[in-house]
Amino acid sequence: MRNLIFIGLVALTLPFTASARDLQPLVSVDWLADHLGEEGLVVVDVRSSIDGSEREDFEAGHIPGSVYSNYMTAGWRVERDGVPAVLPPEEDLAELIGSLGIDNDTDVVIVPAGVGSTDFGSAARVYWTFKVLGHDRVAILNGGYTAWVEAGKPVDQGWNEPQTAHFEPDFRPEMVASADDVEDARANGVQLIDNRPADQFLGRDKHPASRAPGTIPDALNLEEHKLTREGTAFLMDQDTITALMDEARIDRDQQAISFCNTGHWAALGWFAMSEIAGYTDLAMYDGSMVDWTQDENRPLQTERRGLGGLIDRFRN
Repeated sequence: MRNLIFIGLVALTLPFTASARDLQPLVSVDWLADHLGEEGLVVVDVRSSIDGSEREDFEAGHIPGSVYSNYMTAGWRVERDGVPAVLPPEEDLAELIGSLGIDNDTDVVIVPAGVGSTDFGSAARVYWTFKVLGHDRVAILNGGYTAWVEAGKPVDQGWNEPQTAHFEPDFRPEMVASADDVEDARANGVQLIDNRPADQFLGRDKHPASRAPGTIPDALNLEEHKLTREGTAFLMDQDTITALMDEARIDRDQQAISFCNTGHWAALGWFAMSEIAGYTDLAMYDGSMVDWTQDENRPLQTERRGLGGLIDRFRN
């Protein structure tokens, strides 16, 4: 009995470990407030021009102890072979992550601005990147920085300089789809899920960097903006997301690849379907439609010729 008491006392004096935290993919403001400042937890603020923010906005107000990494300019995405915003090399991402004070044992909470679905997509893309690199101890703050402020939680001003850490990536290729993978998917009946707005899915509009409008033939449409509460970065609950997937005729038991224009909206789609709805066999096409349309021989489907019609070559 004396030995058992001693062991218990020793356990109480051990440092807090990451494994002791119940870190779910989506955490609430109250959860973060309860754990803020604990050892082995890094809060990363990813506000950027997407939500109308820059470093000055972080310095004017941020969650205490958080570090800043601008989603658009810090190096989370790069241009390659004429395609913007694709996944950088592993070694570059490892250096970026280490520069934020994150190692392989760190719990990470990503904080978007909290102003809408596209803003949530910034956090989702960074989250997906961590998962691609083999780091599972990562979460997104539901509602983002706006929710933190509106809940009356404390904020700090100024700059927090992180201590550099060493991060060792463990790349998961099965999470990242290429154009060749999409070609194979089409030939083998793998579902393709377009997370863009309906007007782009139907070919009424397109991304400026895409060579032509339309979607990948036979793709299903799950619009990213439906996955958050309007005007916020609060994600819809599991039941709502599942219902939206059913409405889009997505079979959760079948392999799938999500895509959008540049892998930003698709990151939100991937997060909602995989991390919240429990879709277990879902990859993301990093280059998405901007990459797909680089090759004029790849087929497109548009509303103009019916949803079953194909445009075999782009029209200049």
